[in-house]
Amino acid sequence: MTSTSTQELEMPLAKNEFKQDFITIVELRAKTYGMLSRLYRAEVDQCILDTMSAMRFPINTGNDNVDEGYKLIATYLGTIWENSLTELAVDYSRTFLGHGFDAYSAAYPFESVHTSEKRLLMQDARDEVLAIYRSAGLDKTADWKDGEDHIAVELEFEQILCNRIVSALKTDDLDAALNLLSTQKNFLEDHLIAWVPVMTSDIKRFAKSDFYKGLAF
Repeated sequence: MTSTSTQELEMPLAKNEFKQDFITIVELRAKTYGMLSRLYRAEVDQCILDTMSAMRFPINTGNDNVDEGYKLIATYLGTIWENSLTELAVDYSRTFLGHGFDAYSAAYPFESVHTSEKRLLMQDARDEVLAIYRSAGLDKTADWKDGEDHIAVELEFEQILCNRIVSALKTDDLDAALNLLSTQKNFLEDHLIAWVPVMTSDIKRFAKSDFYKGLAF
């Protein structure tokens, strides 16, 4: 959605033949955001491992980076063994948590670390995204103990916006859909795109398994 303005979408979305196709696309995007959010939020569990092992990954998406990522993940999933969950848990810890001695020991999944001068947690980026969440009527749940600028939370926010866009389109509330698309586009450009490429570059340095290396593409 980074290259298409909401104004350019208004006329096609007003036509039913385009609307259903667009709804399907947004629903798929919501599922993608949801899966990515889960993978970054915590270690892989048996349910996720089973679900992903049963998935069929595309070979040629038209994007070389995406293709390489899928290939690495599929390769790992094709060689899972009895200790794969332990192996992935260790790699998750190594990749995202590090040893805690400094701010350069892992691919820390917080926007503040990658956008603040001293690579600290709970900086301006966290305050900015928290204000955006609250303006959308959202706040973190009691069981979430990390900062609101964690990659999993930012991706979940995009998923929620996708779901709201779908609901608005299904009720023919075009104005709401366009406003939500604008919010999503701005959040993507001002936050996720501004720091996630740096984090994924770090993932490629710290991850040992093809699973998490693939997630970085």
